[in-house]
Amino acid sequence: MKRSLQDIKAPIAAELEAFEKHFRDSVRSRVALLDKIMHYIVHRKGKQMRPIFVLLSAKMCGDIMPKTYTAASLVELLHTATLVHDDVVDDAHQRRGMFSINALWKNKIAVLVGDYLLSRGLLVALDNEAYDILQIMSRAVRDMSEGELLQIEKARRLDISEEVYFDIISKKTASLMLYVTINTVTGIACQMRIEPESNSTTLVNSIILEMQGYQNPKRRENRMNKKF
Repeated sequence: MKRSLQDIKAPIAAELEAFEKHFRDSVRSRVALLDKIMHYIVHRKGKQMRPIFVLLSAKMCGDIMPKTYTAASLVELLHTATLVHDDVVDDAHQRRGMFSINALWKNKIAVLVGDYLLSRGLLVALDNEAYDILQIMSRAVRDMSEGELLQIEKARRLDISEEVYFDIISKKTASLMLYVTINTVTGIACQMRIEPESNSTTLVNSIILEMQGYQNPKRRENRMNKKF
């Protein structure tokens, strides 16, 4: 049976609203121009799949804790920063059907906005002493940067193979999803019988299957007795 995004979000609807407030608070700035750009970014949000997976993963283990919102905000800040920088690299003038940051405010400001988002993500983790989350997400940023540079290198040489292509998309896209799920799934790997080193597809599929069983009252009660 096919499930819509709304179906997937249903078990965490209230928590997702709380996350959005947490995210808005984390990007506020006293610099008028920067605050204006942050307002623009917040109001053209995407599907928020990464924070959704953080919240779903945590809820499988019990109550969603303050640290869960820290992890969700950090991953969304890092993801948004990479999108802003990607648009500069790709000279793209649209993002999610709207003008990109570099299209409206030019490349110099867009680069600094991406840097600001990255720094806010780091501070969100540090201010909440979430050093383990910061370590995991730093690896994701490393992999995404390597994937982007590998893509640029191969695009110039036009000698990309299928193996290299999958390496690129694994680093650029799948790595962040992998580390998102590791943030919370590592804590419950023994319950789900998943090794933390599993690939992103295995982890994401396991989360979806687990959440399908979340509607079972007895299973839900068992999960709520455990803490993230």
